[in-house]
Amino acid sequence: MKATRRTVRLDLAEPLRISRSTMSARDAVWLTVEHDGLHGHGEAVTSVYYGLDAATLERLFAAVAAELVRFPDPESALKALRDGKLAGQETPAAVTAAVDSALLDLVGKRAGNPVHRLLGTAASPVAATARTIGITSPTRAAAEARRLAARGFAVVKIKAGAADPEEDVERVRVVRDAAPRARLLLDPNGAWTAGQMDTLLPRFAELGVEAVEQPLAPGDPEALAALAERSPLPVIADEDAVDLEDVRRLAGRVHGVNVKLAKCGGVHAALRIAELIEGSGTELMLGCLTASSLGLAPAVHLADRARWVDLDGHLLLAHDPWTGIGGGDGFVQTSDLPGLGVRPRKEALRADVA
Repeated sequence: MKATRRTVRLDLAEPLRISRSTMSARDAVWLTVEHDGLHGHGEAVTSVYYGLDAATLERLFAAVAAELVRFPDPESALKALRDGKLAGQETPAAVTAAVDSALLDLVGKRAGNPVHRLLGTAASPVAATARTIGITSPTRAAAEARRLAARGFAVVKIKAGAADPEEDVERVRVVRDAAPRARLLLDPNGAWTAGQMDTLLPRFAELGVEAVEQPLAPGDPEALAALAERSPLPVIADEDAVDLEDVRRLAGRVHGVNVKLAKCGGVHAALRIAELIEGSGTELMLGCLTASSLGLAPAVHLADRARWVDLDGHLLLAHDPWTGIGGGDGFVQTSDLPGLGVRPRKEALRADVA
């Protein structure tokens, strides 16, 4: 086997403001693994929050590429990855997830099966995905909500954490009025205090918000669990639920955990988390970073396992260089094509990643 990599720029259609930052673009590094004329692909994106820039990702992928050459086939490499013998514990989860993706894509193509079938799901997963509205003016939020409802989106996620919490309340109110039948999720990215929660959450519950993600600053999972116990809304852990051990501490104590493959380490890590929380009262949410269809595709193959699906990162881009998971009508889905089922758009990519 051999592996190559390529860095590209992903521009957002418009800047996305959340409580801690505003983003207008990010870099993506694509890993391509080749064996016997077939190619498997994975993607990792840069993240200030996780301390990953393009140069770091390139360096880490180069180290993995040097390891991959010692495996006779992708199946043995994938087993080694699961066993921690490829891309070990010191490798960031985003890199491990991208390697996992590329190997699963290649193994699926070699077997003639889509990834979801390799994972034990016979039918192609289809799920309603949330669509994110960033911190913006009430007028723009309402217009966006109407547009999304007209396109078929049944789930809207509203970013919160403005300096004045009343702005967040007003934003939720106008979105509710503009999209009265939509399921609403709220995500302040850890911007609120426990004291604010006791005042704000009942008001958001009255407005019909279905659940709130990571309302408190990460780093105190006990406080998050205590909030979940008294909250009138389901509380979903995100930044406090990075890996399996984090989730183990919170299982049965929060209402949900947001599993992002780039955060936990890939498909197989996500499956271990799903198995851990089964029957605990804590339910699975599948989330994402802003990325292309390639970056989101592995999670879409798990979508049938989640109560909440928030896989809209590719829909925030000005131009998605990959295609194959849909989403524009409010639903992401896989296909029966072998591997991940995504393909590069010819005008955006070189022939060597086809």
